[in-house]
Amino acid sequence: MRYLILALFLASPLAAQEIETDLELVLLADASGSIDADELAFQRQSYAAAITDPAVVSAIENTLYGSIAVTYVEWATNQSTVVDWTIIADMDSATRFAEALIGPPRQASGRNAIGSALLYGKDQIEGNDIRGFRRVIDFSGDSMGNTYGPPITVARDEVVAAGITINALPILRNDSFMGFDLPQAYEQSIIGGPNAFVMPARSGPEFTDAVRRKLILEIAGTTPETDFASLLLDGLKISE
Repeated sequence: MRYLILALFLASPLAAQEIETDLELVLLADASGSIDADELAFQRQSYAAAITDPAVVSAIENTLYGSIAVTYVEWATNQSTVVDWTIIADMDSATRFAEALIGPPRQASGRNAIGSALLYGKDQIEGNDIRGFRRVIDFSGDSMGNTYGPPITVARDEVVAAGITINALPILRNDSFMGFDLPQAYEQSIIGGPNAFVMPARSGPEFTDAVRRKLILEIAGTTPETDFASLLLDGLKISE
């Protein structure tokens, strides 16, 4: 019966009827002025490759409900939903999500508004017709700029108070200001909630691999420091 119900919702805009799933996951990706067109496309391609990785799909299939709900949002001064909420339960639905991610025009632009982006992610979770066993915002960015909207920590605290975990992937750039510890700043001001963690990565292949590992840990509901995480990543042949 579970598979019959899921088949009605796989990789398509969700109907008004509420559906239960293991995880509601907002992929909140940086599209501010520091991210050029090639980098924006690369980020989308990295998430598309990660969500269709057999190890990630296996992690989804082995959750309590056998599925997760995912949406992909890009943020800058404004926020734009690139792919709406989609139930992913197998390789076919993961592939359809990945295909929808590649191609839509850029709609988020301007400077950084991290606080607004976090609250937008919260609104996406609270405004859908899904009941997730867990709720997570997966935030990525390459700075701590916040030139518009509410302060980052105020927004973070509001999201966490709503029962939503925020994880972060700080993108480390070669041209970053020397001496500024972006992962530490993200740990102090952005992440929060049960099992929240930071997973830094540089652009290029390291970024794609970090996205893949981060998704597996989020789907499993654990953090990189646990023995369970090590066993999980080793078992799925994901290098740390």
